[in-house]
Amino acid sequence: MKKLLLAGLVLTLAACDSPESQPDPAQPLGPPRPGVLRVLAGSELADMQPILDEAAKATGVEVKFTFSGTIEGAETLARGDSAGKYDAVWFSSNRYPQTLPDASKRLGNQVKIMNSPVVLGLSTGAVRGLGWEGKRVTWAQIAEAAGAKAFTYGMTDPSASNSGFSALVGVASALAGTGSALSADQIAAVTPGLTKFFSAQALSAGSSGWLSEAYQRGTTKVDGLINYESVLLSMNADGKLPEPLSLVYPSDGVVSADYPFTLLSDASDEARSAHQRLTDYLRTTDVQRKIMDTTRRRPAVPGVDLGPQFAQRDLVELPFPTSGEAVDALLSAYFNKIRRPSRTLYVLDTSGSMRGDRIEALRSALIALTGADGSLVGKYRGFRGREEVTLLPFDTKPGTPQTFVVPETAPQAELDKIKAFAASLNADGGTAIYDSLTKGFELLGQPDPAKFTSIVLMTDGENQNGSPFSAFEAAHHRGGPVPVFTVLFGEGDQDEMKKVSEMTGGQLFDARGTPLAKVFQEIRGYQ
Repeated sequence: MKKLLLAGLVLTLAACDSPESQPDPAQPLGPPRPGVLRVLAGSELADMQPILDEAAKATGVEVKFTFSGTIEGAETLARGDSAGKYDAVWFSSNRYPQTLPDASKRLGNQVKIMNSPVVLGLSTGAVRGLGWEGKRVTWAQIAEAAGAKAFTYGMTDPSASNSGFSALVGVASALAGTGSALSADQIAAVTPGLTKFFSAQALSAGSSGWLSEAYQRGTTKVDGLINYESVLLSMNADGKLPEPLSLVYPSDGVVSADYPFTLLSDASDEARSAHQRLTDYLRTTDVQRKIMDTTRRRPAVPGVDLGPQFAQRDLVELPFPTSGEAVDALLSAYFNKIRRPSRTLYVLDTSGSMRGDRIEALRSALIALTGADGSLVGKYRGFRGREEVTLLPFDTKPGTPQTFVVPETAPQAELDKIKAFAASLNADGGTAIYDSLTKGFELLGQPDPAKFTSIVLMTDGENQNGSPFSAFEAAHHRGGPVPVFTVLFGEGDQDEMKKVSEMTGGQLFDARGTPLAKVFQEIRGYQ
């Protein structure tokens, strides 16, 4: 189980950024049907739908996606819950489930469709200022410049998104300089270099798509992003950036997503035939070119010429960790020692309407973040070393806030205090949403640039007491340095919650059809 936890955890691809809840991978797409492939897939593959629609006309094979974080997908495979529900999986990589015996044995024929390396994209001005125009630089040189605060960047959370984890692996492997897969005992030696590199990370996200949108909005000012090459090229092509991103391909290598469309080993003969017809079609020269032009991912078929948008033709591929111990050591060091610490404030509705199951769901969601959740995602989505956590309950008026600081080592005593506070929450009184949210901003004061600072607002109803939304809107209409991640729950006002998240550079999450604990874990990818 430990190996499953460590290796599967790094697989998460973030859920879609809309307030609509994700389809549950535990729910089937219906019984097998001729000409239909039921596919458990990463949400980033939604951009393949137009090509798959054309493929259906040409091959008679229709793809029915269930989008899932790959962490849940890996667990679904390992538990055997995919049997009879899915015919295939399609994630950015199969490197991780292949290290899990119970998941690996369920992977059948794998056909690579396209690929995209994870690289650094910086504004043209930043690249010019660094003197990197027309030059190949190493990850070590990039880390030195980052440590000197010569530039800042955004990156996805490596426990929530493959692009973030690939970047972490790439930097660590390059700094180790051994040319072989990173091992657990090498992490301490590369930690100083990694700390320099990640000191320049000023924006975190749970998905590659949200990260690019946040960069375009400019709510949090950064000089660039670490992301899939395809995402960065798409941003340039959209023409919405104030200046184009220059892609920096480290000369010592990258880690790429290779998108294997994978038939499950227990798939029916009909599904096998459909998988063969579809993948053969997707690998034809014309379709490979269409994939390249549409999604800006590189072709998987040799002999298909790269388009002019790919400035770097030849890439060095860095080795990937092969052991759960290395994965655990790397992620533990990243969250608890290397990256900027977090400062998070939770504004929590404990009004009378929260009585019963709702207040119990809130207690359980907070307690899960203290390490009580034993799922694959739980280990790295809880409260982290060096993190400052403030809990501010409210009803008719803001309650008494309680602040906790999780130590880097031996954190359990402080986590137990958070657990006890969460367990003591009771529901009563009215609903003063905006007075309480304003109180939260006052408690945070001016954000510390050396920390990731954010607010989570959870309410199950409409504002009934204190200042109205219009007063909050007037005070924050120009946004600010602290994003608010709002959670739609119960009878909460979706329009207002969406406006709060948009004006502060946060995101709306929907907990009306998804367990609150799962939503709180998802938000952790942005904190």
